[in-house]
Amino acid sequence: MTDALSIARDLVRCPSVTPADAGALGVLENILNSAGFEVHRVTFGEPGTSDIDNLYARIGTEAPHLTFAGHTDVVPPGDESAWSHGPFSGEVKDGFLYGRGAVDMKGGIACSVAAVVQYLADHGGKPRADGKGSISFMITGDEEDISVNGTIKLLQWVAARGEMFDHCVLGEPSNVEVLGDCIKVGRRGSQSGTLYVDGIQGHVAYPHRAANPVPDISRLIVALSDELLDHGSTQFQASNLEFTSVDVGNAASNVIPGQARAKFNIRF
Repeated sequence: MTDALSIARDLVRCPSVTPADAGALGVLENILNSAGFEVHRVTFGEPGTSDIDNLYARIGTEAPHLTFAGHTDVVPPGDESAWSHGPFSGEVKDGFLYGRGAVDMKGGIACSVAAVVQYLADHGGKPRADGKGSISFMITGDEEDISVNGTIKLLQWVAARGEMFDHCVLGEPSNVEVLGDCIKVGRRGSQSGTLYVDGIQGHVAYPHRAANPVPDISRLIVALSDELLDHGSTQFQASNLEFTSVDVGNAASNVIPGQARAKFNIRF
């Protein structure tokens, strides 16, 4: 089946938590191959990172070239028992599709693929009636994590083939209330980092011989979180810094840690 819901359900049922593909790209490869696309599966990696599977598919060889971009990887589901429907069940109830990635962004990919396949079927398998034009899909498996073996490398790979895009549609969710309630022409930047505070490890019974980094990093987290970065603009909301995890790497309750770390992300 190549309707949007069937494709979305098949994708959601693939537990493609980064860096795993779990068959998600295979679902798209089969559909696009059948629709006449030339499909490439490309794996990228570098030292210290996991290898990532990516997909590039194109039909047509001439300009103008429209590409649909997206990612099939998802964030971890967390406590699966807390889900009313399984995170990888692809269950449909009361008009809603449930599962990790249903919105971000397997649903968007499914709609794009279904629309293009239907368009080609209605137009003799050609991107345009005059035989010109190209349509492609550029789908990565590395968006939700460190994002080094996905879009950037896939763009470089496509450029090395001498290909260029004239237009791009990205089905990433950016809606205010419900899916599809707005179209956006840009998005804020993203920068992740880690804050380190070094101390001196020691026993809690002798605090004068140690330096506890926990109070210091706590004060820094509060101060940085309270800092107003800017006021935004008419097109974009204000920049924000959010701390996402704090860790001291210390399993013992009677040991003052030697270091504290806090991960953060800035949207600007």
